[in-house]
Amino acid sequence: MLRVAVVASPPASMFNLAIPEMLFDKAEVDGRPGYEVVICTPDPGPVPTTGGLDLHVPRGLEALREADTVIVAGTGKLHSPDPRVLTALREAAGAGVRIASICTGAFSLAEAGLLKGRRATTYWTHAGELRRRHPDVEVQGDVLYAQDGPFLTSSGYAAGIDLCLHLIRTDYGAAVANEVARLALVAPVRPGGQTQFTHTPLPPERGTACADTRGWAMRNLDKPLTLTDLARHAGVSVRTLTRRFHAESGVSPLQWLLHQRVERARELLESTTLPMDQVAAACGLGSADSLRVHLVRRTGLTPSAYRAQFTRLGTGADPVSSSVA
Repeated sequence: MLRVAVVASPPASMFNLAIPEMLFDKAEVDGRPGYEVVICTPDPGPVPTTGGLDLHVPRGLEALREADTVIVAGTGKLHSPDPRVLTALREAAGAGVRIASICTGAFSLAEAGLLKGRRATTYWTHAGELRRRHPDVEVQGDVLYAQDGPFLTSSGYAAGIDLCLHLIRTDYGAAVANEVARLALVAPVRPGGQTQFTHTPLPPERGTACADTRGWAMRNLDKPLTLTDLARHAGVSVRTLTRRFHAESGVSPLQWLLHQRVERARELLESTTLPMDQVAAACGLGSADSLRVHLVRRTGLTPSAYRAQFTRLGTGADPVSSSVA
């Protein structure tokens, strides 16, 4: 079981604190919990929140010494981070702990000196302020999340969900992460700020008119689906489907379909020993050559290299030490 320590600094965002607890708590590996989540704060006891409530947090920052991953939750105000938090973060970083932030938590990582010369992001309305305060940080204001070595930062609100799902995927593979997403009723793992893997994260869905058709397509990725097939299932013309699909998903139906096919291929490469041509057929990419082209374009890795780096086939490898740096 991996330990996750979530740092709550007043005024704490209850939403930011709830995301790690909700997602990591649902991760199971071989029927056993994958994580233990602990919320901690500089002064144990009642912690003011942005909603006007006090949240009782019994653990202090000593919890960081026991953690495999530290997540700094965002706060409702931009202010100088607590010096005790900065010291604890530097000690954790020195011990090789993976450290992440949600929303404005990136300011604490930057103030601790952990992001110097590294890529990072934060909620887009605060990206300019992060650049102003820390010009030595390469701020990426247009991504869901960013990873540079053992340090990860996410944008605001629901991007924290994407970050946590990415951490779960890194630790335990796509199948576990996607099952967590299903149980939490959120979108599957979306690519974020790791630019070596993607330059075009799939936008969040903004409507439900085509939801049934998207679900049907996900269940039939192994078939050679066309625009006509999708439109027929939705009961509309191709033109209407394209317009509605783009309005809801931010991309065309075929762009969305290709993204889902590549994501399915990644999951199969991680969780099975299927030959490449069978992986390609199972996700609708046709041939091993086509699989290679699309995976290299998305991740920069060939299928065999991707499998070697991300496989989760019960090899006994430590999930933290074998994760992406």
